[in-house]
Amino acid sequence: MKNQKVMKAVFLLVCLVLAVPSMAQFNLKKAISGATKMAKAVTLTDEQMTEYVKEYIAWMDEHNQVCADDNPYTIRLKKLTEGLGDADGIPLNFKVYYVTDVNAFACADGSVRVFSSLMDIMSDEELLGVIGHEIGHVAHRDSKKGFRTVLLTSALKDGISSQGGKVAALTDSQLGDLTEALVNARYSQKQECDADDYGYEFLKKAGKNPWAMALSFQKLKELQGDAKTSKLNQLFSTHPDLDLRIERMEERATGEGIEKPVAAVAE
Repeated sequence: MKNQKVMKAVFLLVCLVLAVPSMAQFNLKKAISGATKMAKAVTLTDEQMTEYVKEYIAWMDEHNQVCADDNPYTIRLKKLTEGLGDADGIPLNFKVYYVTDVNAFACADGSVRVFSSLMDIMSDEELLGVIGHEIGHVAHRDSKKGFRTVLLTSALKDGISSQGGKVAALTDSQLGDLTEALVNARYSQKQECDADDYGYEFLKKAGKNPWAMALSFQKLKELQGDAKTSKLNQLFSTHPDLDLRIERMEERATGEGIEKPVAAVAE
């Protein structure tokens, strides 16, 4: 079912459904409604694309349970991301979705959403690594380019036409096409490695320990090898080899004389 899939290109990292009755499944399928957008069938300006992204993240925040400001998950994430204000001029904002999926994603507008179930299985350093990588895609405009491509080739291909400069909101079918395309979208190996490098420098400049990058990849490899998380194999088949990514980040941190977090050494 499409509402059980988590977007990979623009919204991605780990998709795993856990049996936690108190949480809702991450909600993707319902249509965006009640708004108009500036667009054309075959072209999309930066301003128009920005409106699509803005409405999309607003819809997701509305249709997924966002943890309140006084929720322990929110308090933890706020403390963790203190000092992470912007990515190459793009202002960042962070929220936690209280959902069963194990995931995190960053949108082209700088909206970063971390899922509570991911926070349950990752240390602070591991979470920072995931966040740093996703922010790398935002800073390099990979997320923006990917979203634009998907809109033009999927959601907009079914005849959304300009009417006095405005068009109707995406239909349920079009949103389904959009979600499906995002799930199957791909970043190049260079884009992935560049996002890793950006995440490393981004965290270091913000006063965070950049060992977080290597530690997050180590955790992802652990999850990938777990029989209970076999669904991760298809997702990670599109990423550069995790061993290589771990080695690159470890060598960089070690070469710069940066001390590995105590908790990670103890493990």
